[in-house]
Amino acid sequence: MNTFLNFMKRNYKIIVAVLALSLALWSFIPKQKGDPEKDKLLLELLTFVIEKGHYSPAAIDDTFSKGVYKEFLNALDPTKRFFLQSDINEFSRYETELDDQIKNKDLTFFDLTYTRLMKRIEESKSYYKTILDKPIDYKIDEEFNADYEKVPFANSVAELKEKWRKQIKLSALASITERLKLEEDKKNGVIKDNKDSIGSKKIEKIVDKTPKTYEQIEKETRESSLKSMNEYFGFINDLKRDDWFAIFINTIAERFDPHTSYFAPEEKERFDVSMSGKFFGIGARLQKKNDFTEITELISGGPAWRGKELEVGDIFLKVAQGDADPVDVVGMKIDDVVKKIKGPKGTEVRLTIKKTDGSIKVITLIRDEIEIEETYLKSSIVEKNGLKYGVIYLPKFYIDFENADSRDAGKDMAIEVERLKKEGVNGIVLDVRDDGGGSLKTVVDIAGLFIEQGPIVQIKSAAGRKEILSDNDKKVQWEGPLVIMVNNFSASASEILAAAIQDYKRGVIIGSKQTFGKGTVQNVIDLNQFVRNSSIGDLGALKTTTQKFYRINGGSTQLDGVRSDVIMPDRYSYVKMGERDVDNAMPWDKIDVAEYSVWNKQINFNAAIANSKKRLADNNQFKLIDENAKWINDRSEDNVYSLEIDKFQAEQKALDETAKKYKSVLDYKNQLKFTSLPYENEAMKTDLALKEKRNRWHESLAKDIYVDEALNVLGDLQSKVTPTKANVVLKKKDKLVKS
Repeated sequence: MNTFLNFMKRNYKIIVAVLALSLALWSFIPKQKGDPEKDKLLLELLTFVIEKGHYSPAAIDDTFSKGVYKEFLNALDPTKRFFLQSDINEFSRYETELDDQIKNKDLTFFDLTYTRLMKRIEESKSYYKTILDKPIDYKIDEEFNADYEKVPFANSVAELKEKWRKQIKLSALASITERLKLEEDKKNGVIKDNKDSIGSKKIEKIVDKTPKTYEQIEKETRESSLKSMNEYFGFINDLKRDDWFAIFINTIAERFDPHTSYFAPEEKERFDVSMSGKFFGIGARLQKKNDFTEITELISGGPAWRGKELEVGDIFLKVAQGDADPVDVVGMKIDDVVKKIKGPKGTEVRLTIKKTDGSIKVITLIRDEIEIEETYLKSSIVEKNGLKYGVIYLPKFYIDFENADSRDAGKDMAIEVERLKKEGVNGIVLDVRDDGGGSLKTVVDIAGLFIEQGPIVQIKSAAGRKEILSDNDKKVQWEGPLVIMVNNFSASASEILAAAIQDYKRGVIIGSKQTFGKGTVQNVIDLNQFVRNSSIGDLGALKTTTQKFYRINGGSTQLDGVRSDVIMPDRYSYVKMGERDVDNAMPWDKIDVAEYSVWNKQINFNAAIANSKKRLADNNQFKLIDENAKWINDRSEDNVYSLEIDKFQAEQKALDETAKKYKSVLDYKNQLKFTSLPYENEAMKTDLALKEKRNRWHESLAKDIYVDEALNVLGDLQSKVTPTKANVVLKKKDKLVKS
């Protein structure tokens, strides 16, 4: 489903109005990129499209203004180490005026805060260098409050410098404490040689040297802190005015609701890649390291991986397009380096690389389509109590909106389920933990694999128009036992799937008390379509909430999410992080129930849920997880740290002692062996990177108590009658349903 085309069809009057607006805007189209008029155009387009296209747009009034004011200042200076209270006093006159400035395309507040921030950032560069230029005294009895939301801004430059000193000291204190501990372990023989189980390049260097003095360790800690701060300010220096204005625009957009947001051009590209799992390039993940761009990973199957000349740690010096002259990329913003390396499929890129051994080499690669394997679903087979089960992990409901023939989660799920059936599995666990959603079409396709036919989700537009998306295919890809695993971070499309499966009583939902609670639909609108003057540059795109979706039972998943049939405690059970914890989230409501029939082929459904709840109540490991979750929540509210080394070490030791109590939570092993399907085993014979990734995944599954319980539920869902009688029962039920 192409989200933009659907937006066009349902909201053609809005588009016509926006086009009319754009005709008026052409009279002041800027002639040069970076002209402030571009910002005004962007501001007007953004607010107009949101107000006309949003499901329930908030009024742009004083309350709205206060929200933008607070969130933008928090985005500019979240740790309150740049602005002074005098700056805030000056800014505060605009707290209730931003609504008028937004309507009048007045950039006074943005210009003021941006200019002041640049001044304060430049001033602060000397603060950390002065602090780290001489030894830090860790014997002074003082403390630092890291609850940045509650601590005030500094009243003077002297107070601000003191805040910087304490922040840097806290960071350095954590580092020096760890270094001293490693030195003590070395002295006591805990670390004996390079073959130690915790050995790494970093540890080996410590092992190979003679014991260090406190003075040496303190100096190394400051040098490391200085390097980190230089890298931090290097990142800030890379940001241009356009980047800061994008933050301002996004702050405005997000005040309408948490999921309405502005995509600057680079962000739009990253969104497209995340949705499709594909891009065109050489297949390398990069990171900024001081002035250099370094390779952190080669993506399996990509040109860089196939060429075997590039390695992790290699640094880019120059990039050339085909036969063109190379361009020096040292000191260049990482997004700009990526733009030069990416390009159309089949084109040539020449890379001047500094290898890890210091040698300089020119490497030529032909760009190709890169598939990000982590985006796509994967499955595994496991045996428990003499039965074979399949586990499918779906990280995202992915789709390529530009290419209907490309991979999408719905098609891939059908293929994977069929593969598991051929392996003779007795049940399937579908894991959508941490799955933040994606395409609405794919979730309907996936749910349809497990039911005969019927509604999957209801959608309501701003005008009150209701639409039901249904599975119209009578074929059932999988009729056997099914468990859906969810957690607090399962959102949007994940919640639609879990809700549909739960309403049909088709499978058992197990996991956190409730899912994230995102019951809204967004459409991505390219803002460039409304402007005819290309000299303005890329305006980016707007993701805005245009609809709400509802369960087939009529209830919304907004705020409430999907409540698990079997609630399993996790480490974040008590931490506020769902949609319901956001101040401007849209409300919960309900609509009419859709017409559907509950699945009647799972005779052990209620018994399986009851058995699982009893197991959980008797399981000491889950009791410990719940206790750990309460401790984590309590710890999250403790933000005051001692900066005196003896007290700090004592605090850390006490925390370590408490943490040891919960160590078994991480050490749990279910003693099960997870294996890949035959097609993947064949691929791993030549793809060692894939083999390593799958081995790591299988190791994590073998330590996952939640997967273990999901398999127990599948076991309880098995029919207790003989296969022959079971077939007779199913045939009779099929006949009754069809009649």
